[in-house]
Amino acid sequence: MSAESGGQRTIRCLVAKVGLDGHDRGAHVISRAFRDAGFEVIYSGLHNAPDEIVQAAVQEDVDVLGISILSGAHNTLIPKIIEGLEEYDAKEDTLVIVGGVVPDADKERLKEAGVAEIFGPGTPMAKTIEFVRENAPER
Repeated sequence: MSAESGGQRTIRCLVAKVGLDGHDRGAHVISRAFRDAGFEVIYSGLHNAPDEIVQAAVQEDVDVLGISILSGAHNTLIPKIIEGLEEYDAKEDTLVIVGGVVPDADKERLKEAGVAEIFGPGTPMAKTIEFVRENAPER
C-alpha cells in the first residue's frame, strides 16, 4: 500500500538492522509503532551488510531509513550506509534516523555524516513518529 489516503501520502519506511547486532526487539517495536501510525514499513531482518540496506532502501524507494543498532559499531556501519545512499543519489530523498544506544560523544559525528536524529532508549514513540511526519522528504 503506497497510495495516498485522506489527502496525505503514505510514508514508506525501512527499519533496518546492520552488522552482527542480533538484538531486534527495538526494531520490532518501532516497526509496529510506525505501522500503527499509518506508515508503510519494511523490516530488513537481522545481520545485514551496509550495502544490503542501501540496496533495499533504493529498491523500495523509501522515504525513511530507520537504523536500529546496539552493537557499538555505529561509527563504522552507519557512515557506510550514508555513503551508499549518496552513490545512488538517494541521500537527499531519504530521512535517516538511528535508534539504539549511541554515546553522546558520537551523536554529533553521526549527524555530520547525515543522520537526521538519534533516538535512544526510552524515547516516547509519539516523539519518533512526530519527527518522521515533520521531516520525511516531500516527493
